[in-house]
Amino acid sequence: QVQLVESGGGLVQAGGSLRLSCAASGRTFSTYRMGWFRQAPGKEREFVAAISRSGGSTYYADSVNVRFTISRDNVKNTVYMQMNNLKPEDTAVYYCAAAVRSGSYYYAHLYEYWGQGTQVTVSS
Repeated sequence: QVQLVESGGGLVQAGGSLRLSCAASGRTFSTYRMGWFRQAPGKEREFVAAISRSGGSTYYADSVNVRFTISRDNVKNTVYMQMNNLKPEDTAVYYCAAAVRSGSYYYAHLYEYWGQGTQVTVSS
């Protein structure tokens, strides 16, 4: 069992930046594939970014590629997402997720553990 706690969300103007953090409990963090998803009002949860267990491979949705950067620190049991050049369409609740089993990074149903989410609001 792992618990995930997101932080770093907030209100920012378009073009601004935020850094999300997700702290994980437990001593097996390095065995989890980690991902970030988001859900805007009235929309389905969508994939944003993911990172492999070692941090050597990263994956991004086309809509955030180049603007967002995912990283992890397996000593601090934390995954980060640096978000630059934010746009109003990035407004959503952002969720951190952990996957134990191997598989695709892109599908929410393949992640076993989820955080409570952190709100990101980008004003125009």
